[in-house]
Amino acid sequence: MKNLTLLLVTALLGACSAWHQPPQASIDGEVFYVQRIALPPSATLSVSLQDVSLADAPAQVLARQSGPVKGQVPLPFHLKYDPKQIQAGHRYSVSARIEQDGKLLFISTEHYSVQLDGQEQPPVRIRLSPAS
Repeated sequence: MKNLTLLLVTALLGACSAWHQPPQASIDGEVFYVQRIALPPSATLSVSLQDVSLADAPAQVLARQSGPVKGQVPLPFHLKYDPKQIQAGHRYSVSARIEQDGKLLFISTEHYSVQLDGQEQPPVRIRLSPAS
């Protein structure tokens, strides 16, 4: 009887923890640049999903992936975001940058729009330009 009770409590707790996890959606893609330059081992990549709806206000960051660069370009990324943050009529974009010890090496200079309407999104390819 104790084993049955323990089993039921464990199952109930597992269901509760799964119920409280926020739903997640994701955007996949890769970052690249055309210069024939190898990245230093200490370089870091940062990719952000932003709400860029307001022209006179800073973009609101909804998701960010940041960490050490593993290998050379193209560099894959996987951004997880909460779909509850997405608002109808808003515009969203993805941007990226590569830094080394706080110094900017490469940055995205174009607008990479993403449609966050619940449909499967094709992979996003972000081209980076060298920092001045």
